[in-house]
Amino acid sequence: MAFNHLPAGAHDAFRPLSRTPVTHSVPMANTHGPGRPTADADSRPTPGTVLDRLSRGPFRSARITHTEHLPPREGRHAVWPDRIRTDVVAAIQSAGIGHPWEHQAAAAEHALDGESVVVATGTASGKSLAYLAPVLSALADGAQAPNGRGATALYLAPTKALAADQRRAVRDLAAPLGNAVRPAVYDGDTPVEEREWVRQYANYVLTNPDMLHRGILPAHPRWSSFLRALRYVVIDECHTYRGVFGSHVAQVLRRLRRLCARYGSEPVFLLASATASAPAAAASRLTGVPVTEITDDASPRGEVVFALWEPPLLTELRGERGAPVRRTATAETADLLTDLVVQGVRTVAFVRSRRGAELISVITQERLAEVDQSLPRRVAAYRGGYLPEERRALERALHSGELLGLAATTALELGVDVSGLDAVLITGYPGTRASLWQQAGRAGRSGQGALAVLIARDDPLDTYLVHHPEALFRQPVEATVLDPDNPYVLAPHLCAAAEELPLTEADLELFGPATEELLPQLEAAKLLRRRAAGWHWTRRERASDLTDIRGGGGRPVQIVEASTGRLLGTVDESAAHTAVHEGAVHLHQGRTYLVRHLDLEGSAALVEAADPPFSTTARDTTSISILETETEIPWGSARLCFGSVEVTNQVVSYLRRKLITGEVLGEAKLDLPPRTLRTRAVWWTVTEDQLDEARINPEILGGALHAAEHASIGMLPLFATCDRWDIGGVSVPLHPDTLLPTVFVYDGHPGGAGFAERAFHTARAWLTATRDAIAACECEAGCPSCIQSPKCGNGNDPLHKRGAIRLLTRLLSESPQPPSPAT
Repeated sequence: MAFNHLPAGAHDAFRPLSRTPVTHSVPMANTHGPGRPTADADSRPTPGTVLDRLSRGPFRSARITHTEHLPPREGRHAVWPDRIRTDVVAAIQSAGIGHPWEHQAAAAEHALDGESVVVATGTASGKSLAYLAPVLSALADGAQAPNGRGATALYLAPTKALAADQRRAVRDLAAPLGNAVRPAVYDGDTPVEEREWVRQYANYVLTNPDMLHRGILPAHPRWSSFLRALRYVVIDECHTYRGVFGSHVAQVLRRLRRLCARYGSEPVFLLASATASAPAAAASRLTGVPVTEITDDASPRGEVVFALWEPPLLTELRGERGAPVRRTATAETADLLTDLVVQGVRTVAFVRSRRGAELISVITQERLAEVDQSLPRRVAAYRGGYLPEERRALERALHSGELLGLAATTALELGVDVSGLDAVLITGYPGTRASLWQQAGRAGRSGQGALAVLIARDDPLDTYLVHHPEALFRQPVEATVLDPDNPYVLAPHLCAAAEELPLTEADLELFGPATEELLPQLEAAKLLRRRAAGWHWTRRERASDLTDIRGGGGRPVQIVEASTGRLLGTVDESAAHTAVHEGAVHLHQGRTYLVRHLDLEGSAALVEAADPPFSTTARDTTSISILETETEIPWGSARLCFGSVEVTNQVVSYLRRKLITGEVLGEAKLDLPPRTLRTRAVWWTVTEDQLDEARINPEILGGALHAAEHASIGMLPLFATCDRWDIGGVSVPLHPDTLLPTVFVYDGHPGGAGFAERAFHTARAWLTATRDAIAACECEAGCPSCIQSPKCGNGNDPLHKRGAIRLLTRLLSESPQPPSPAT
């Protein structure tokens, strides 16, 4: 993707503020020609030395707010359980692995005992081998069976790329076993002519939840021999199954278990996760079966130096309502990647957007050309939308040292084994601690020391984290939040299950307590019909088409190129008003389009290719009414509540912002219909006495509540595994249902996603962090780093920073500890 459309002077925004060059006296690795590292680890400077060079200069030294040193750790070996076949152990040894780590052997032991198990240890700790050893042993045993297919195993990955990577790993590891292990990928990219072979002969099928939902379970009679012999189900990167997506996957897995029971099998679930809070409880909620957890990581680790980096405020630029603008995390990352490549430090820079990855790559290449004409070709971008062979070539080039720098989206985060990295740059907090450590763990995977740098974005959560390092380094990672009982999630899966096999009374317990209440509603809607044998699907269309498991329900809106009629992709119906409204900038596989027309009745958005020098952000207005208060606790005279609400939302306009600086270029009005959403919310009220004690008069009350609402939405991802775009908020000086000043934070998905409930149970810590984030920001009256929101429908007006701090301080002075959520 080219960036020649950038406005004049835009590249200058990426120039280092310090014109003092960083001294690059010692390369990280000696090379003979491009990409031929020859020096061993002892010749490399320590991560601390590299960080010291990055921070030199009068401007840069102040940007590091904290440095954390994680000491090296020795590994602890064990022996494989004697029930693992000797030829499987020999195959593992021939791959260069003499002995397993203790956690690998323990996980294999549980699997062999028929116990479902989740391995929740660090990146590069060998989780894959922990589940592969018992799986390969079972498959090899089955290959000796005189009759029948023998044992089978199913592997689920959140992405097709990860499944393809795992197939290569399994094929290589199992090569000495001959034809005993027959791995095959079965997903949307599998050619039609290969699919029948996979169904009949593969004994290790690698797929994703989407294909299981739409392709395998509805066609279960054709998969009967595979399901009858199913011994293990492997669920990789299971911490990614959270929120609405995770709730859908939980019901897909219940449908799988139901069909397996129909064919006489009861598979053991083997799950792998980044280090997670209460992994057994989360895995059990996902699968519906008891799960044992393995969390003691026995693998070795080199020294890790982890720095928190805050870009400076730019005094010469002003944002919305005159707020100061902070230098972008993208610009800082381009600076740091340039300096690391010049030092010979093999680095991956993670960035959240495809455009950001391309932009960092292009700017870094331009900078490197000023230093050495041979260096630009040693930097590239890596993101979704590339062909598989392009991604593999980039991975090989990075592994060999031919590439020194890579600007990557999270497409590189999950499962791709790229060893030999020296440093990782993380452009903005990735949303969860689990993801943060997953990305940081890409460096030092060969046991050498590693540097990780988190570069803060202009965002309340990032601001809080760089000034409160204990929130990252002294806290466990988040609990995985999902709600399989959400009726909006459960209903379409009950229909899909009824199409697969008629539902019976015996199935009520499997699908959860909400099933009994939902079945009459589905009958009334004429989706299901009750007969003596149970509930039957009544329609001709496939029930699995009722829902997109990665979306929130509803018919997806198709994105169509107007000039050619080519389908570019889809967007969830629930997100269409904000993502593909008229005038929106839409990115697809690195190309930029402008939306010319949104046809709501036809569920289509017509777009045309364009290169605008701006991005767009939708703005909306929201009102909320309380349907039911399920739980409430007193905070002195105030109340903290959780329950069901109805939200009425209308997208009213959108902003155009400069690509580099984020400056607002203008606002355009939109005429879109209002929408209603029934969901779950947490809300808190304050009394007149509390307002008087906090010195909040009527003139600043609306601004104080509004600022607290914005900041609390920005902070919630620290406590619930969500993105700020998954949640919404409303603040009202006098709400008609409470008759008090009230702040609401709600889940942005029908029926809720578990985020608001998590907020209720962590309210004291969540709102304390919100207050501290506002107070820590160095701006005077509010900015995007603390109380301004990029999606505020009121144009971030009114806002009162100091009033929000006083209000939250007063509220928290009487706050009890809310009850812990049930496990």
